[in-house]
Amino acid sequence: MDTEAGLGSLPHSPATERPVPEAEAGLVRSWQAGGGQLVELLAQVRQEVGGVAAFRLGPNPTVLVTDPDAVQHVLARHPDRYVKRSHRARLLVGDGVLSATGEAWKRQRRLLQSQFTGTGMRRYERRITEAARTAAERWESYARTGQTFDVGEEMRRFALDAIWRSLTGHALDDGTERELEAVSAVGAALPTLPADVTDAEAAVAADLARIDAVARRAIEAARRGTAGPDGPGLLHVLVDAAGERPEYTDRLIRDELVTLLAAGHETTATTLTWLHLLLDRHPAAREQALDAGEEGSAERREAVRALVHEALRLYPSAWLLPRHAAEDDLLAGYTVEAGTDVLVCPYLTHRDPELWPDPEHFDPRRFTAPGGRPGHPGAYFPFGIGPRACLGLQFALQESTVLLEHLLPVHTPVLAATPTKARFGLTVRPDGPVPATLTPPRN
Repeated sequence: MDTEAGLGSLPHSPATERPVPEAEAGLVRSWQAGGGQLVELLAQVRQEVGGVAAFRLGPNPTVLVTDPDAVQHVLARHPDRYVKRSHRARLLVGDGVLSATGEAWKRQRRLLQSQFTGTGMRRYERRITEAARTAAERWESYARTGQTFDVGEEMRRFALDAIWRSLTGHALDDGTERELEAVSAVGAALPTLPADVTDAEAAVAADLARIDAVARRAIEAARRGTAGPDGPGLLHVLVDAAGERPEYTDRLIRDELVTLLAAGHETTATTLTWLHLLLDRHPAAREQALDAGEEGSAERREAVRALVHEALRLYPSAWLLPRHAAEDDLLAGYTVEAGTDVLVCPYLTHRDPELWPDPEHFDPRRFTAPGGRPGHPGAYFPFGIGPRACLGLQFALQESTVLLEHLLPVHTPVLAATPTKARFGLTVRPDGPVPATLTPPRN
């Protein structure tokens, strides 16, 4: 492995190691001196070197992976060789399934897996629909009054309501919503918090205390058997597990609850916000989706879901998936040594012109036309692939599609301002608010 600062293709073996060209080494130094975004450096690394590239970002050698075969190798075929270490969100989610590792992660994953597939998902369909109806009623009010609202906040409010109903069986009330703003506040602060854990906790202590208080009340209600009109929610499954599994202490139940809250609404809200921005720039895509079939038809649902998929292609829920090489390995013909940091980047794979023609263009037909998207599973993975792929994939697609089916036929937001940049943190967010008003209903 090349240990010099800079860029270079991974050597096939120690015997073929070669020094990194000086211009490439200068690229990293220039980026560090200028304080540029990490995504800009990774894009240049990929452009200059290719889909498997080595460079020095910190104390450990780092490998960027965007090639589909290499993506599948790391995430799906050999997750035991390329492992997750402490997650950046651990301060918020504790030992929840997002940050858990090893046998603990396997046990937690097994318990939650059935809740997000098949019968489990059907249990939440009514709750998602009720959250969508509530959002649609708010939009009807905005249309009547001409009130300006923020699209991002509306999408966040809907997604939080949908996951809260699914967790607790109750609609999200105004007081709980205000308290749970702390989840977004801590998530947004994570990339800028001090490296020292104690200092980081102190910086967000008040928000963490608010989150803990909401979680404690919800857990106590679930333990009393208090269920909503649609019956018990996913939180009741976690509480019931404590009767047979001693590891499900109140703290672990809290961690799982906050994990599901954070992962279950932030990513969906961000995707839907991007989609509204994209539809504002490409209004024909909205009309094509609505014209694909009658209301409630499978054809229209497929077309609406294609809108979501194309938004996820451009702005994947997890834009960067860090892994750590636990042992020596051969990746795409190159030697990766144990201890290497590996960065799998869906954001760059999804914008590779060799995989996606005209990749910067928003074209949902990629996901409906035959041959419109690459067939390789490592070419499109907005929720990851392999055993650590996001549990909530089907939940996120379901709630996004249901909301759009309620809103798109009736309302067209007129955006008063649009963010010009993306902010790369735990997710890819629009860099600013999205104020809007609503036009009269579609005839």
